[in-house]
Amino acid sequence: MAETDRARARDLGIAVGSLSPGEHNAITDVAGVRVGHTTLIEGSDIRTGVTAIVHDRLTGLTALNAGLAVGNGFGKIVGTTQVSELGVIETPVLLTGTLNTFRVADALVSYMLALPGNEKLETVNPVVAETNDGFLSDLRRRPVTEQHVLAALHGAAAGPVAEGAVGAGTGTGALGFKGGIGTSSRLVELRERGEPVTIGALVQTNFGGTLTVLGTPVPPEADLRQAEPAGNSCVIVLATDAALDSRQLRRVARRTFTGMARAGSNFHGHSGDYALAFSTTPVPGEAGRETFVPVENDLNLLFDAAIDATEESVLNSIFMAETTAGRDGHVLPAVSLDRIRELVSGRSGSRSAS
Repeated sequence: MAETDRARARDLGIAVGSLSPGEHNAITDVAGVRVGHTTLIEGSDIRTGVTAIVHDRLTGLTALNAGLAVGNGFGKIVGTTQVSELGVIETPVLLTGTLNTFRVADALVSYMLALPGNEKLETVNPVVAETNDGFLSDLRRRPVTEQHVLAALHGAAAGPVAEGAVGAGTGTGALGFKGGIGTSSRLVELRERGEPVTIGALVQTNFGGTLTVLGTPVPPEADLRQAEPAGNSCVIVLATDAALDSRQLRRVARRTFTGMARAGSNFHGHSGDYALAFSTTPVPGEAGRETFVPVENDLNLLFDAAIDATEESVLNSIFMAETTAGRDGHVLPAVSLDRIRELVSGRSGSRSAS
């Protein structure tokens, strides 16, 4: 059975990299970013939900610079071609289960059209990503409704973010254990800037491999081992207040897959691995005000931050998730935190960024 008290990586003395996290060690440490969840549990065969990443400039009439990286394209993500073409996102980013994607996208369009000021809006590019939660949830029922989507959007808040088996992570599994939603952040000192910039990650984990904690493999114990669930995907959303253009954001997004690899992903072919990065700070010329723009060498620091925040987010998604049973009697076990403590005791509690 699951341990009743779950803990984040840092609560267990596990710090990934040498950079400091933000106040909440979450994507919401980037000012203006909010996260909301709708968790949907019904009977024995519905374990799914919606997670919304929201910012006030994502109105359809205004947008944020964005960049997309694809690790493996076996997924049903909506809205990516326009993001790649124009280098911006104009709606909140929503995460859900595979066959809910299109209902969520339709609900997001309705939400955008109803926003004050959008009475004449005739086109909008909803961004919705997914992973396959069919091991625990009946995909064919497609239970997510517009009301569930609106609840996640309207409930989005700053501050601490619920993790584990919540929202879009309700039915997902990763690295042999129950996975879900995880988040983390890093503060980065850039040259000639008076204060650090923040970069935050939020992940929806649902991929195979061997859980690896600071380089130590943590395979499932023999009595918990089972067939790998269908799916094997991961969605990574990065937010930063560094003034990056879409090309730079693509470069940062691409590095996040290294964080997945460090955590143990096997990157099998039936995997939809996507990373979407956006900046909340306009670059000069876009806002009519002076803004510090990181030079290319500064990106190395942001690369490190994105990798480390992604790796820690993956760990948090697993450490915070409780054992969950679902359809056809399937069970995804929570990783034993006592076992994690034992495995990492006696060695360094952190790993410097490389």
